[in-house]
Amino acid sequence: MRKQYHFRPSDHKLVAWDVDRLIRLSKDFPRIEVLLNSIRELDEAFWFAGGGDTATCRAIVEHARLINAADLSFPIILSSEGRVMDGMHRVAKAALLGRSTVDAVQFANDPDPDFVGVEPDDLPYEDSLGEAPLVA
Repeated sequence: MRKQYHFRPSDHKLVAWDVDRLIRLSKDFPRIEVLLNSIRELDEAFWFAGGGDTATCRAIVEHARLINAADLSFPIILSSEGRVMDGMHRVAKAALLGRSTVDAVQFANDPDPDFVGVEPDDLPYEDSLGEAPLVA
């Protein structure tokens, strides 16, 4: 799987968290049920905001594939403010299935970001085996 990061703007600089590290840090957190209606990202341009990907039909189809493959047995990861740090495809799948909640873990205090002021294209995108992905 392609390396993933959670991005957030901050003081005119982009900050990024390594999702693998977020998973490790939160693996022993208690699971909570979160109402889908409380997840603000469902009503935001989450995947297509900030000058990144354009919402082409092909890009939407790719997200549909990822939503379909999403495994709801894994909790989403929320920041201390309740923002999705990992798991938006799982949120979308739960919504598509008509569920009203999704399992989550939540940071009481957000960890420091792994990168500050680094553009997404400049981050390392190796898979978990240390190999570059075939498709970027």
